[in-house]
Amino acid sequence: MRALVFPGQGAQTIGMGQALAEAYPGARAVYEEVDDALGEKLSDLIWTGDIETLTLTENAQPALMATSLAVVRALDAEGIAVADAGYVAGHSLGEYSALTAAGALSVTDAARLLRTRGKAMQAAVPVGEGAMAALLGLDFLTVQAIAAEAAGDGVCQAANDNDPAQVVISGTKASVERAVELAKEKGARRALLLPVSAPFHCSLMQPAADVMAQALAEADIEKPVVPLVANVRAEPVSDPDTIRELLIEQVTGSVRWRESVMWMADHDVTEFWELGAGKALTGMIRRIAKEAETRAIGTPDDVIAAARG
Repeated sequence: MRALVFPGQGAQTIGMGQALAEAYPGARAVYEEVDDALGEKLSDLIWTGDIETLTLTENAQPALMATSLAVVRALDAEGIAVADAGYVAGHSLGEYSALTAAGALSVTDAARLLRTRGKAMQAAVPVGEGAMAALLGLDFLTVQAIAAEAAGDGVCQAANDNDPAQVVISGTKASVERAVELAKEKGARRALLLPVSAPFHCSLMQPAADVMAQALAEADIEKPVVPLVANVRAEPVSDPDTIRELLIEQVTGSVRWRESVMWMADHDVTEFWELGAGKALTGMIRRIAKEAETRAIGTPDDVIAAARG
């Protein structure tokens, strides 16, 4: 069985998806839909803009979704449908890409929701007050204990459980910095602050969750053609009302990626295809489900290779 997975923020590059748009009319149409939804030429920024502007959360989120959906449309043109997969899953904003690919959200609604989400997440905490850090070489339970010890009167939480040896923490700057030092003392292979503009996936994001609760209340969510393995539950969901609730919870909740991949591998998924920009999830999956086959698809050549098997 195959699972389709969709990358999150950090995978963005200038020029991503342009070759797909030139090769497949359906892929180009995705970018046009996103441009129309946002009332601006985001496609110009993606293909010929500057990386600093593209990396702004409010731009990166809809841009990465558009690129993932361009891959979906290209695969569809080659006879490979999302409905052929067993599950979809996405890392953080990638969950919106997964839901759009599976027909639960329209491209227009996904683009607008992600623009709202990006702005709300950026606005939730003043720049410089929050931080995130990657701790490598420690397991999730050890990181949770470090975060709890480091929090003090601030916030420090495990934000992304990415793979067996990579956990990202998030919270107030001083608490995260304490956690980095503690992690080094406890034998972390590496512990480094990340170049992010806000502390995502922790309780400091509650103002953004409140914004998304209102935005999602007005969004039309259909039952996906295949189940979504949700970030905050690490198990499949298909009910639209449940999906809506989990997308709100996801803003402050941990991305349980390691557990999500383990769940799929334990339920007959033997092949994971990463659709969109970069190969970050493919690397994580190889460290989680070592027996599974993986494929990253982001260019026309990748699409044709996948279609040929």
